[in-house]
Amino acid sequence: MDFQAFVDSIDTMTCVISVEMKEDGNYGDIRIVAGNEAYVQSIETVWDGPRMMSNKFVPNSKYQNYFPTDLNFERVCYRAAVEKQPVHTYVHPDRFDFWFDLYLIPLKSEGNMHYCTYTQVVTPKADTKKMSNLSQDIASAVLNTCIKLTNTSDFKETLNEVVKDVRELCGAMICCILSVNPINKTCKVMAENSDEEHKEMTLQSILVEDPDFYTNVVEKWEDTIGGSNCLILKNDSDMEYLKQKNPTWYESMITHRVKSIVLFPMKFGEELLGYIWATNFDTGKVDEIKETMELTTFFVASSVASVQLIKRLKILSSVDMLTGVLNRNEMNERIERVVSGEDLIRDLGIVFADINGLKRVNDDQGHFAGDQLLKRAAEYLRDNFKMCDVYRAGGDEFMIIIPDTNEKELEKLCAELKSRDLGFGYASFATGWSFVGDSMEIRKAMHTADERMYADKAKFYEDHPELKR
Repeated sequence: MDFQAFVDSIDTMTCVISVEMKEDGNYGDIRIVAGNEAYVQSIETVWDGPRMMSNKFVPNSKYQNYFPTDLNFERVCYRAAVEKQPVHTYVHPDRFDFWFDLYLIPLKSEGNMHYCTYTQVVTPKADTKKMSNLSQDIASAVLNTCIKLTNTSDFKETLNEVVKDVRELCGAMICCILSVNPINKTCKVMAENSDEEHKEMTLQSILVEDPDFYTNVVEKWEDTIGGSNCLILKNDSDMEYLKQKNPTWYESMITHRVKSIVLFPMKFGEELLGYIWATNFDTGKVDEIKETMELTTFFVASSVASVQLIKRLKILSSVDMLTGVLNRNEMNERIERVVSGEDLIRDLGIVFADINGLKRVNDDQGHFAGDQLLKRAAEYLRDNFKMCDVYRAGGDEFMIIIPDTNEKELEKLCAELKSRDLGFGYASFATGWSFVGDSMEIRKAMHTADERMYADKAKFYEDHPELKR
């Protein structure tokens, strides 16, 4: 068959792909046999964006001449060329900034060489209609996930339900959602589910065994995926790919008797939030699993991003950005909850703390030095009043709420705080405390503690008139 003449008769970007089958039943090289003008231009045109590994099209070259090894690409080529199944898929490989609408049609085989057409339509943005073009069973499973994620009062528990659903659909041993923090180089299990026989082989147990799992393994996952949109390893041949790309992870998986892996990056926009993975899944359902997890990951990532955004907004609205302790708004809301009886605190202690000498630091050394002093004071307060809420009431004044305490303990805590060396030669803490058995008398306790603090402050400036504000 004249493959070049065949593809030249097609206007849309099209090439012919060959898959070599070996005598042992494994496939060998996958080559791009011929491409029409539009396809060749997609390789040879140099543009501002992700580039091919080679910008010169050579007929019958291995596909790795143009982009790295991609097991997902190989899988669809095998299905079309060898198994003679027409394939349609809609994907967004991470190595490109656009979406691919792909159509593969089987062609006649010649001996051990099998062929298919490969037609691609490229769009810069996702077409939601194509993303939702799923079978009824898959659509139902994904819709069920969406409903759970959008109608929940306990997000963590819902994520556990989602991973259980995904694990059961995949017929997998374990399914997990792992969050990552590339800045701190850490990872954390957000949700995980395992079958009854493998509870001791969860990712959480692996993280306990290897505290450096992020730097040893997870940090290399993006490179292991190799610019594709996921990683699916379903047999020994695929696991050999893992052995080459990420030997540490390979050894860990072999140790934990893992024979197959499906791994999806969980992204929101360009931000990597984490991964969803399943191990020892039903390899006879690869295509169904890929389509289901692909869309499920999309919705889970959106939900996780929303929850993280709400947490960030909560932090911005409740935390003092300079010192890191809770701010005045959060303090006022807490007081209202206590006064209303919504937040009952047994044996309540209130401490007010102020910084003697802050104005002199600002005048002599500048406001940057003053900010450093405030940060150090907040750090000492958190350390001195462990497990207690510390609030910046305003300026250099802080308030601490201490539950389950007594007068003797409050006196001791304040004495310990005043002994702290804040540095700068003359800076120190002024403190005042008060105790009430009924937390609804919190305002009375605040008034008493505030008066005592200002009395302590007045005594300091009486002893050090040269520092008087």
